[in-house]
Amino acid sequence: MMSSNPYRARDSGGLVAPFASTHTRTRHWLALATVGVVAAACGGHKSKSGASEAEGARANEPASVTLGAYTTPREAYAEILPAFRAHWTKSNPEGIEFKESYLGSGAQARAIIGGFEADVAALSLEPDIETIRKAGLITHDWKARPHGGMVSHSIVVIGVRAGNPKNIRDWEDLAKPGVTVLTPNVRTSGGARWNIAAIWGAALRGKTSAAKDSPEQASKLLAAILKNVKNMDPGARESLLNFERGVGDAIITYENEILVGKQKGQKYDFVVPRSTILIENPVAVVDNVVDKHGNRKAATAFVDFLVTPEAQRIYAKHGLRPVVDQVAKEVAATYPAPEDLFTIRDLGDWAGLQSALFDTGSAYDKALTAASAP
Repeated sequence: MMSSNPYRARDSGGLVAPFASTHTRTRHWLALATVGVVAAACGGHKSKSGASEAEGARANEPASVTLGAYTTPREAYAEILPAFRAHWTKSNPEGIEFKESYLGSGAQARAIIGGFEADVAALSLEPDIETIRKAGLITHDWKARPHGGMVSHSIVVIGVRAGNPKNIRDWEDLAKPGVTVLTPNVRTSGGARWNIAAIWGAALRGKTSAAKDSPEQASKLLAAILKNVKNMDPGARESLLNFERGVGDAIITYENEILVGKQKGQKYDFVVPRSTILIENPVAVVDNVVDKHGNRKAATAFVDFLVTPEAQRIYAKHGLRPVVDQVAKEVAATYPAPEDLFTIRDLGDWAGLQSALFDTGSAYDKALTAASAP
């Protein structure tokens, strides 16, 4: 059965379908890939009891799980999905198939709310999972899971050209005349919000030239950096691809993005600012969708697998910092230790930061307006 919904993942290996919007036309694409046996059933809404009956009725068919993720960890999931499939098949010989889509975290959250039937949401930051929850699609307490529902960590860093020809050492250097900077759009990218939160938090903590606990001076630093921003792409991955094409002198991004690029032979370097933020990446089962699809058992097992040592080592292999202490200790020497590493909780919480920094007319919008002034 075909769906007219533009967000729906269809069962075709390597299909690439456009990300549709009724408000804007865009060239941003929703990439969909099928892993394993390609077969899925599509049906109407089922109650929880109906979903259980559906799971039983399909007991001899492969389970099917659709992953809706943010853009940067796709290399990690390319290895994690087959690892989970091997794990699952040991006790479920019928096997499992996966479909995947990757977008900027905010855009992915909106796609799921708009009708893209992701069984599991793997996003960049808490507010994007919360957006799905507030829409009524996630009904369980996703934060009650181990590690508060987080499956990986990273930090915000500054990518620079090989040899660091602009001598960029910290946040203030991004505001220097003649330095062009890349960072994604905060309206579509979770990475962009982490980037802005890192600068804002470092300034408020007195780790920049701005006076400690001065939102006004933090805003001035932010405006000075934004004045040098050349591109605001939809997601962190698109931003990095532009950097790899030679655009910009510096990029504000996830540490893991830079590490993955260097693994692939890219010749850029990176700088860890004196003060930066710990990125915490959440994953949640989308209750409304798994109850409709009748695949809660498989989706939950997959989310559980993400915090096993096996999956955590794969995240680490692809530049992400593990959340499981055992694995974090194993790979600790791989990652530089920032002088001042802080978390969202050091700035209050996401709700407060959203109101102060990201809501319409808040500090970010004011800084962007100031940056645009002649």
